[in-house]
Amino acid sequence: MNLPIRPRRNRQSPAIRDLVRETVLTPGNLIYPLFLQEGDENTPISAMPGCQRWCIADLVKEAGEAHALGIPAVVLFPRIPEELKTSGAEECYNDEGLVPRAIRALKAAHPTLAVITDVALDPYNSDGHDGLVSADGSILNDESVEVLCKQALCHARAGADIVAPSDMMDGRVESIREALDDEDFTQVSIMSYTAKYASAYYGPFRGALDSAPKAGDKKTYQMDPANALEALREAAIDEAEGADILMVKPAGPYLDIITRLRDATALPIAAYQVSGEYLMIKAGAAAGWLDEDKVALESLIGIRRAGANMILTYFAKKVAAVL
Repeated sequence: MNLPIRPRRNRQSPAIRDLVRETVLTPGNLIYPLFLQEGDENTPISAMPGCQRWCIADLVKEAGEAHALGIPAVVLFPRIPEELKTSGAEECYNDEGLVPRAIRALKAAHPTLAVITDVALDPYNSDGHDGLVSADGSILNDESVEVLCKQALCHARAGADIVAPSDMMDGRVESIREALDDEDFTQVSIMSYTAKYASAYYGPFRGALDSAPKAGDKKTYQMDPANALEALREAAIDEAEGADILMVKPAGPYLDIITRLRDATALPIAAYQVSGEYLMIKAGAAAGWLDEDKVALESLIGIRRAGANMILTYFAKKVAAVL
């Protein structure tokens, strides 16, 4: 019997499509990145339509609305006043600084919300780099790691659930894990930016925080976009050093890297849909060329399908409402 093969039977109705769907996206897979600033007012970010730098009071409100939609976590990115930036980035471990105050306010208002913090020096460093800069312009690895440990401890003392080192310094995961454990913060998780590429997609984000390098670039510590096997090496190192979650950044142009890490480790995989990815969808929708909701949702499903357990996305609140 030579019957025709008809895969379309599994697509014939919404009910059947739901039954056979292989990839599911829920608000529980989303992490909402939030920008914050000092003061009592919010500032719209022109390069990222729909995003703002929030004052702490309104940040707490926005996070609460997102949490009510089922989003389990937020991640914080501060814009630090220029007068507080130094070559040693000392403000990053000030217990009364902007981020620790925001953490305490969020945890007081929303105890079940997971608060993730960015651990890197670029918002605090007068040089604009993720690490300390030597007199000859090179990035000081081990000296930077010492400061990153102080920053992670500062966030842990304030109540952060997860610290996320995004600096790409060698050995920082092990050092941060040891620093946290030595201070009895054994329950604070590390979400490591494992495969963070030296990407052109970060431009709007750097403008939002005024954190672009004052000189040079980040290619001596962020990864070459041409490399994939290197990501596997970084993942093996971070896992051995005690990371709890591994991240790929950016997400959309690096779906193959997400899949490679998914196949190489049993650890959860995070992926960051970065500012450039967000802006392209927003710009296309503003021009009338794209349906923003549908394209945003499809892009996130693609990231999930590639193997990410969780996605950092500026669309989180909007997509959660749609879902």
